[in-house]
Amino acid sequence: MLFLQGLLKHMLKHIPNIITSLNVLCGCVAVIFAVSGDLITASFFVFFGIFFDFFDGFAARMFRAQSDLGLQLDSLADMITSGLAPSIVMVQLLSKSISGEYLILTAESFSNTWESYLPFVGLLIAVASAYRLAKFNIDTRQTTSFIGLPTPANALLILSLPLILQYQNSEMVSSIVLNQWVLIGITLVSSMLLNAEIPLFALKFKTWDVKSNTIRYIFLGVSILAIVLFWFMAIPLIIAFYIVLSLFRRENRVS
Repeated sequence: MLFLQGLLKHMLKHIPNIITSLNVLCGCVAVIFAVSGDLITASFFVFFGIFFDFFDGFAARMFRAQSDLGLQLDSLADMITSGLAPSIVMVQLLSKSISGEYLILTAESFSNTWESYLPFVGLLIAVASAYRLAKFNIDTRQTTSFIGLPTPANALLILSLPLILQYQNSEMVSSIVLNQWVLIGITLVSSMLLNAEIPLFALKFKTWDVKSNTIRYIFLGVSILAIVLFWFMAIPLIIAFYIVLSLFRRENRVS
């Protein structure tokens, strides 16, 4: 009996890491589709990966299986799913905005014009994500909240763009989303937000009571309403609302 109990406990301890590994798998598949130019499928695999990213921490707390290995694995998974994949998607969007086609790397992909290299600006998202995740692992201030935009939130922002183009496209939307300077601006701003010294609340429920989770329930309620009304266009609005709500919360605490 004791042997079975020990075996069960050992198995439960690995459940969070298994969930995190599914995040890694989704991220790898998303990268493959993004490189091939199928940004819609890539987007959905990133969403699946972020879903697993949310529940691996939940499972770790439920089974009391937090570990240094899990922390490192989680960051490596986020680097692929929420760092590399959205970065490649931005490269493809920039390529589409410049040449009208998604980028397929060959020796002839580059010309003598500076515009042929411009899509690689999108890789700044991967660099900024890597720096943000490395800093997160050694920053003791981020145990109950975040400092800087979390990589999954940034990934949702970037991945919403091809989804908007696919499902809510119009002449005006296309002119904005496929404007190379808008895309470069989003790349630069999101890369800075990832590492900005801005305290943001974490969407982690230690208890379910309203009093200690008021800001989380407000955020979830507004987010659900925005998604119902605006579909994928709601995602950039939700990210902006998340930042503003966090800053408002901070100002109230200071005052």
